[in-house]
Amino acid sequence: MYLLFFYTDVVGLSAAAVGTMFLVTRVWDTFLDPFIGVLGDRTETKWGKFRPYLLWVAIPFGICGLLTFSSFGTTDTAKLVYAYVTYTLMMVVYSLINVPYASLLGVMSANPQTRTEFSSYRMTFAFGGSILVLALVEPLTGLFSKMKLVEGHPSMLFGWEMTACVFALIAIVMFLLTFYWTKERIHPIVEKKGSLKNDIRDLCTNGAWWILLGASVMVLVFNSIRDGAAVFFFKYNIIDASNWSFSIFNGTFTLVTVYLVLGQAFNIIGILCVPALTKVLGKKHTFLYAMLGATVLSVLFYFLPNSCVSGILIMQALISFCAGVVSPLMWSMYADIADYSEWKTGRRATGLIFSSSSMSQKLGWTIGGSMSGWLLSYFGFEANAVQTENSLNGILLMMSLLPACATFISALFISRYPLTESRIRAISVDLEDRRKED
Repeated sequence: MYLLFFYTDVVGLSAAAVGTMFLVTRVWDTFLDPFIGVLGDRTETKWGKFRPYLLWVAIPFGICGLLTFSSFGTTDTAKLVYAYVTYTLMMVVYSLINVPYASLLGVMSANPQTRTEFSSYRMTFAFGGSILVLALVEPLTGLFSKMKLVEGHPSMLFGWEMTACVFALIAIVMFLLTFYWTKERIHPIVEKKGSLKNDIRDLCTNGAWWILLGASVMVLVFNSIRDGAAVFFFKYNIIDASNWSFSIFNGTFTLVTVYLVLGQAFNIIGILCVPALTKVLGKKHTFLYAMLGATVLSVLFYFLPNSCVSGILIMQALISFCAGVVSPLMWSMYADIADYSEWKTGRRATGLIFSSSSMSQKLGWTIGGSMSGWLLSYFGFEANAVQTENSLNGILLMMSLLPACATFISALFISRYPLTESRIRAISVDLEDRRKED
């Protein structure tokens, strides 16, 4: 949510250059995830297949997070090269820890409804972590920046570096606790390792996987464009945004923080409703209706006047509720697809299939993040300057109509999803019988 803003308004890079960097660094890394999934499937330790990566990669993950929110050099070229290197490292390490972490959902329980509940718990605390971060970013950066002066002014760069350090330490501790407090219970019907060629062929011929992949990518495009534009929207479009600011811990707590935290809170409310909604509607239709709801609400957002701050916050709450509903469903549905693939082929590739979820995240971030930078440049955005009418309208489009296009496409994809609740239950029962026979 803050990375594009950090690179443009703190480091001083152009929006177009950052958009291109997001594309270059993320595209190749997106396709690294399936290989991490294959590696996890073929890992054998006393701790299991996926848990060890949380132990091994937690500290490198924290270090790379800190390096990403820092800068080096005095020229734009040096700063851009540093950004390329550190962000590339961040995405590689993210794959190494996130793919195994996500894959745990597929090996902790065989019950589809339990997986949905597990995924809901996971995403509830994930967004809880986001609330913690978003609520503290501005106060912490304000506090730390005052500890170092550059030419008599607080150093915003130092403030961001120290804030990233705080969050990195929290992340390391949380990953280590996850390693110690989880257990892998589900084992493949056949323990012998299949060939990589067969695993990839199984994945590429899995129609349900392709449909969910397309829907998931569009969800992330929606999130990345809309969230990436939010900081710019409140800084440049909402003239009276400063009237909402107040001090906490010697730092400033502004309207954009209220907006982002409110969004994460309603993400959580949406997540908490998922188990009940899926029992009534099923996973497919819950996903579909949530995306259609986000589409309609995002279109309505465009017509809100900038002076209607309460309306903007209400719309943020409703849109975030819809987005929150989808978050745990994606992970739970990938677990169902892992079962479907094993039932169909006799081979289980949990890590490979769950890596596709991480891949869809990165692909969505790649498309959405790159488009965000390019769109800002196209609309004539200039950091820390008075924006033109065209630029202001472009930022508004990035908050409304453009994300609405992504959610509508996602709804079209998921409407074709073939794995109904009854079919998944039948597959689960059949797989359990086969495991007992083995």
